[in-house]
Amino acid sequence: MARIRTEYTTHFGPIMSPFNAWLFLRGIKTLALRMARHSDNALKIARWLEGHPAVKHVYYPGLSSHPGHAIAGRQMARFGGMLAFEVVGGLPAGRHFMDALSLCTIAVSLGDCETLVQHPASMTHSTYSVKERQQAGINEGLIRMSVGIEDPDDLIADLERSLAAI
Repeated sequence: MARIRTEYTTHFGPIMSPFNAWLFLRGIKTLALRMARHSDNALKIARWLEGHPAVKHVYYPGLSSHPGHAIAGRQMARFGGMLAFEVVGGLPAGRHFMDALSLCTIAVSLGDCETLVQHPASMTHSTYSVKERQQAGINEGLIRMSVGIEDPDDLIADLERSLAAI
C-alpha cells in the first residue's frame, strides 16, 4: 500500500486540483440517475439486438440467454451499460456497420453520457493476427458498445440503419 501511495503522489500529486474536485462533486449529484438510464438503455438495446437477424450473438448479463445471468441477477440491481454483439458477416460486416453509424460515436472508451461504439477487429486489436484475435475471443464481427443516456429508440434506429447497411 505504501508503494502505491508513493507512486500515485509522485505522478499525480497528493490532492486533486480544486477544479477537478468541483467537477467531481458536480457530477456525483446525478451519478445514480445516469447509471440507471445507462443500464436501462443497454438492456432495451440488448433485447432488441437479440432478435435481429443480422446479429449472431449478444453478450449482456441482463439477458436470460447469457450464461452468467443468474449470478448477475443476484449481484446487481441493474446490469450495466456495457454490451457486445457479433454481426453476421465477420470483418467486412463489422466495418460496414461502423461506417453507417450516425448517432453513436465511434470511440474506444468505457463510456460517457453519449453512446460509444467500437469494432475491435478493425480498431483496438487490428494489429493482432486473426489467430491471435480468435485466441483472445475477439471474433471478426464483434462490436462493443458503451450505451449512453440518449433516447433508446433513437439509438435503436441508428443501430437498425447500420445493421441494414451490412
